Amino acid sequence: MVTEPDFTVDLSKPLVFQVGHLGDGYQEWVHQPIVGKVGPRLFASDILEFLTLTAWWVIPVVWLPVVCYFVSRSLLMGHSPREVSIMVVTGIFIWTLVEYILHRFVFHIKTKSYWANTAHYLIHGCHHKHPMDGLRLVFPPAAAAILSIPFYYLVLFCSTPSTAPGLFGGGLLGYVMYDCTHYYLHHGQPKTNPARHLKRYHLNHHFKIQTLGFGITSSLWDNMFGTYPPQKLAPEKIM
Repeated sequence: MVTEPDFTVDLSKPLVFQVGHLGDGYQEWVHQPIVGKVGPRLFASDILEFLTLTAWWVIPVVWLPVVCYFVSRSLLMGHSPREVSIMVVTGIFIWTLVEYILHRFVFHIKTKSYWANTAHYLIHGCHHKHPMDGLRLVFPPAAAAILSIPFYYLVLFCSTPSTAPGLFGGGLLGYVMYDCTHYYLHHGQPKTNPARHLKRYHLNHHFKIQTLGFGITSSLWDNMFGTYPPQKLAPEKIM
């Protein structure tokens, strides 16, 4: 699909069902950020619009009790606190790789058809177009809950019934850390490292070179896979 002749996205109207019409011009459009703390309207429906909005604090409130539940299951199945601690740390470590893979190969997939552009915009494109939209920086819990089910069964398949809860709880804790860190990197003003370094590293990804810098909580995998962006590109403070 090519860009429809003379088509222009009207930012004053709901965006989701407009962006698909950009065709192969969508990638260029979505990576030209609009910096502002007030986000756009995505849907004409008030219900659908509400479901896209999530305050950052909802993530720990919803998911930390779930983390505790899964971790406690491994304890109740006979594992020692030391063993469960290792499971949790391992789960967090695995999450950092999942985070990198999702961001690089799913969130930044190239699209040009109407429905592919629309889906990409919903998943990640809206964040790149409006990176300071504070209510669309974290993943809505309902959607995350649906996606967590296959992840749990994958962990169960790769481990044992007694270790899977601890590993999954650790991975879920890694996700909570990821979403909260992501919000802070956009809206916080860290004065010291490593947070200051992570903010500059992430802003480089948004405002200078979107094809590099896919880690959020860590630059480990970018360093390992050669996708670490050049330093000192982006400003530390984006208003």
